[in-house]
Amino acid sequence: MSIDFTPVDPATLDWAKVDGLMPAIIQDAATLRVLMLGYMDRDALDTTRASGRVTFFSRSKQRLWTKGETSGNHLELVEIRTDCDADTLLVSVRPHGPTCHTGATSCFGATPGNFLGALDALVKQREHDRPLNSYTTQLFEKGPRHIAQKVGEEGVETALAGVVQRDEDLLGESADLLFHLIVLLRSRGLSLEDAVAVLETRHAKAVEKAAG
Repeated sequence: MSIDFTPVDPATLDWAKVDGLMPAIIQDAATLRVLMLGYMDRDALDTTRASGRVTFFSRSKQRLWTKGETSGNHLELVEIRTDCDADTLLVSVRPHGPTCHTGATSCFGATPGNFLGALDALVKQREHDRPLNSYTTQLFEKGPRHIAQKVGEEGVETALAGVVQRDEDLLGESADLLFHLIVLLRSRGLSLEDAVAVLETRHAKAVEKAAG
């Protein structure tokens, strides 16, 4: 079944400028970390869009190559965008396993990213693995009601710190609140990305209202 994740129209891309091979920058949708650079021809782009798994044209093998076809560490497609010159792709993904063949998360090493997104991913993994002696595991085992209570407690402590305590106390309480909120969302089958999407929708509506 064809799955269209992308606002990119392949017909509008400047294939001639790149001799038929479009550079594709791969970015983690949650952490915003740049993971790798690959190349797509028209067939690779069509296959990626249709399958939902990122597929490249391998210059060394001279064939289509789906990331993870041997390692299992595939890249789940979220969205594809193009730059202003229509000669480079930005491919947003959810990585399933490390991206680099060395076992590293990114082929570019410790590149900057969104730590909250990385924390959300870690909490999701902890929910699945339930490692022993983990505070996060303890929270999940006590269930959403207990986690919600912790969020309420941390919210009150954050508010109090904002009024009567030092900046470092406010920052510490804010960090605790964010962590427990992420755990609560995951306990309900939701993610930080879902909450951010609501903010983005509200912002877009506010901008549209202000403009018109």
